[in-house]
Amino acid sequence: MHVPNSKIHPNGINATWHEHCALNSSHKDELSYAEIQHVAETYFHDLTTGGPTANVLTEFSDADKYDKQICGWVRYWNEVFHPANPLDPNLIKSLIATESSFDPSKINHRKDIGHARGLMQIIDQTLNILGNYTGELKNHLIPLTGNELLDPSTNICADVRWLFRKKETASAYLKREATWDEAVEDYKSILRRRIEGKKYNPKPMNDIHSYYNRLKEKS
Repeated sequence: MHVPNSKIHPNGINATWHEHCALNSSHKDELSYAEIQHVAETYFHDLTTGGPTANVLTEFSDADKYDKQICGWVRYWNEVFHPANPLDPNLIKSLIATESSFDPSKINHRKDIGHARGLMQIIDQTLNILGNYTGELKNHLIPLTGNELLDPSTNICADVRWLFRKKETASAYLKREATWDEAVEDYKSILRRRIEGKKYNPKPMNDIHSYYNRLKEKS
């Protein structure tokens, strides 16, 4: 791994970390920022199949720029969790379109949620949960900083993992296996309001369905 520059090493250094040197007091699987970068750089470069559909969302200038990262991280988390119905990378691409219009540097701040960062607009609360060893995630944590979330591959990796968590919470609420569409509704804080007959804004889900259907038609 590359260690950033310091007073002792102005240009940084490349260091090899052996397994016996690693300290993980949580004893849970976790992905560090450096590991995320390594996985993406090592394995995603040659991906040619299984990704989201390209040349469809032409209203966004960078719509296809992150297809390999989407393909790679959706495949990664599908292999970790083995869902009966695997997550479709086109759904993640549709989410990115609605969250940031494919702008990885996008940062929003709202009083009720704090900061929302990057391609998939991960909020502060989610960031804290992803890295909390004693929190609601039983395993597969991703401890990150807010600045690290501005890296496109890191943002996609973290948010796909979070969507798998939302599928769990949606399933617990529904008392049955939730669909990925219902997981997205929970991600968007819509599911419970819809089921309980409360008012909610349907536009976010309508937009996702519109993008997703267009991508599926051309896949």
